[in-house]
Amino acid sequence: MQLRSTGARLATAVTVVLAVTALGAGTLATAPAAFAATSASSEQAAATLPVFPEGSELAGVGATGFLSSSFDESYTRNLLWTPYDGGASTEIQQPEGGGVFVAGSDVVVIGDASWNLEMRSITLRNMADPAAPAVSIDLGALNGTYVTVLSPTSVLAQIMTEQGWELHVVTKDGATTTSRKVEGLPEDASEFVGSTTHDGSVLVGYATGPEGARTGGRALIDVAAGTVTETYASAESGYDFTSLMFSGSHVAWLDYDSTSGLYVTSVDRKTGDRKKTVLGVRDGKWYYELVGDRLVYGNPSKAALAVSLTGGETLELGVTASSSAAAADGSAVLRGSRAADGDGLFRVAAGADGTPTVTKVAETGTPVAEQPLAIDEVHVPDTADLDKTGGKVTLGWTLSRADAYLDVTLTHVATGKEFKKRLTAPASGTLFSFDWDGVIDGVDAPNGTYGVEAEATLLDGTGEPAYQGWLMNVVRAADPHDYTNNGSTDVLARDAAGVLWRDDLRDRPVNGQVAPAKRTKLGAGFQAYNAIEAAGNLAGGPAGDFVARDTTGVLWSFLGKGDGTFVNRTRIGAGWGAYNKIAAGSDLTGDGRPDLVAVDGAGALWLHKATGKWDAPYAARVRLASAGFNTYNQLTAVGDVAGTVAGDVVARDTAGVLWLFPGKGDGTFAPRVRIGGGWGVFSQLVGAGDLDNDGRPDLIAYGSGGTYVYHSTGSVTTPFSRRTTSLYAGEGTKFNSIA
Repeated sequence: MQLRSTGARLATAVTVVLAVTALGAGTLATAPAAFAATSASSEQAAATLPVFPEGSELAGVGATGFLSSSFDESYTRNLLWTPYDGGASTEIQQPEGGGVFVAGSDVVVIGDASWNLEMRSITLRNMADPAAPAVSIDLGALNGTYVTVLSPTSVLAQIMTEQGWELHVVTKDGATTTSRKVEGLPEDASEFVGSTTHDGSVLVGYATGPEGARTGGRALIDVAAGTVTETYASAESGYDFTSLMFSGSHVAWLDYDSTSGLYVTSVDRKTGDRKKTVLGVRDGKWYYELVGDRLVYGNPSKAALAVSLTGGETLELGVTASSSAAAADGSAVLRGSRAADGDGLFRVAAGADGTPTVTKVAETGTPVAEQPLAIDEVHVPDTADLDKTGGKVTLGWTLSRADAYLDVTLTHVATGKEFKKRLTAPASGTLFSFDWDGVIDGVDAPNGTYGVEAEATLLDGTGEPAYQGWLMNVVRAADPHDYTNNGSTDVLARDAAGVLWRDDLRDRPVNGQVAPAKRTKLGAGFQAYNAIEAAGNLAGGPAGDFVARDTTGVLWSFLGKGDGTFVNRTRIGAGWGAYNKIAAGSDLTGDGRPDLVAVDGAGALWLHKATGKWDAPYAARVRLASAGFNTYNQLTAVGDVAGTVAGDVVARDTAGVLWLFPGKGDGTFAPRVRIGGGWGVFSQLVGAGDLDNDGRPDLIAYGSGGTYVYHSTGSVTTPFSRRTTSLYAGEGTKFNSIA
């Protein structure tokens, strides 16, 4: 149901929306604003070129695609591999404290350090085949670190041996890792760095010479042979070690001196002639690539130039760029703009005569003025039944463009509780979506009506935000042990001081374990009661209730309000002190109401059938057994754990053996079934409702040796399976009553 509002949106809008006819989920009440006409050239470019995400920078290129990088509002790095052929983009996850790198090929290197030369554990992903298994290599096991990537299964690594540092080709074939030394380097070479690999070779840099007077060296390596084929001296190891480049005619690297600033040293591979091309000041944000015999360079305030390293002539490329990346085919890709066709990625390649050609290979997007930001479609269901969807609901909004972020707010109308999330640009397309897990501030959100508001804003902050509001109803099956109307079990516990606490558990296991979400103090003075029992829904309201017997034998009911609190107690009646055991909350008579059973001093078992009346919840008692129940020291109503026709009861005898009394649906029980021994270690056994969201009620066992959850199996002979829980961890003696 749509919720449209402005200003103080939700409070006003909810009233309006509740008074109008509901619309189908995802249907707008009014049509979105019409798009402004786009030029034919824009439409054609968008149709034929992949999209480079606006607000991103170029992180690397390969033969089949490119890697873009951006940061969201929380400074999380977002990496996206986009193929040139228009295929689906792939999100690359950067590990915490790690890094992601591309060195000219389609192989993305994911490592355990933010600086590539410190990576000891790496994963190689071949983005030419995104579905192919990743290849992981443990360089630390070889006492090595990463230098550069060679193929989808091999890298260069520097290895520390007894003789010192060595450069190795490390290859992973299945489960086997092999390493072979590169021959022909100086014996004292160390601090290796590498270039993009192409034409079967890679250029490496290193430091060599005695301590205190080490200089730089460069070596071209034949990867297949594992040998050095060419070497070049360098005055020093270089200002930026990773800026190594080579082509069929030249090798080049970045250098610096205080007089010239940044400059590129290039060497003609045939003649050995050296050339110094000055870039400028050190902090000028320069980019530089070697394309054939041309050095391509520039910065964001200077148009890209291509200078011939043989003839010296300079060609202006017509692109103003902010960054660049080298590709394994010898070309370079610039991130920038051109007057003729706007923003995007531009490939610079050597033509047949060596003259650079510039081709646009990716489109940043339609200009803001030509495509206003709008929310075209809303994908929010009118009703989210979280029991049917595994506790999650997918919420989505289709925007008119992707270069935006979307702020989503879910507000529980009855309580004002809010969930907020910011969505960044999707990997592809313009559908901004996420799976809400039905949790607010770590606690399962209450059932009921939610205002679902979305506000989209362009990344560059221009234009007006786009807004849509919707109403969504969250529902779950009723849980008789739920006092907060959020589908999850709440457990009551009284401490030695008489304070009653409520633990709201999660609606389903977290990492396979039943876990508490939040503890709330309900009140003091409960030492006045010698029995407290969760009673289920006594009065037909939306939440569970509980009963408590005081020391004079009067039984009281505490009716749940559905928000975790309770109305003032209601007197049920006197005479309940005749019972030494009371068990409430299980429907034993098949009418859908939670009944109560109790044992008197003579060991007789009595049934108090539920009436559904809030002020007189139980009918007059009916005797189920005349004697024999004094052999049990614990009686617990657990619901239908055996998968039969009605609720069941378990009883523990004085030897610690637990017995199941399967309910027959008429208030009586089938013959008891032995569950097992060893239950005497627990001080409390609690029928706790459905803890794991499988549709069957479960049991909590509490004691000084730990608290456990016993998952019901639906079997009469083996009704429980034990699981661990973090509920009451380290608190096995803190509470004297659990319900």
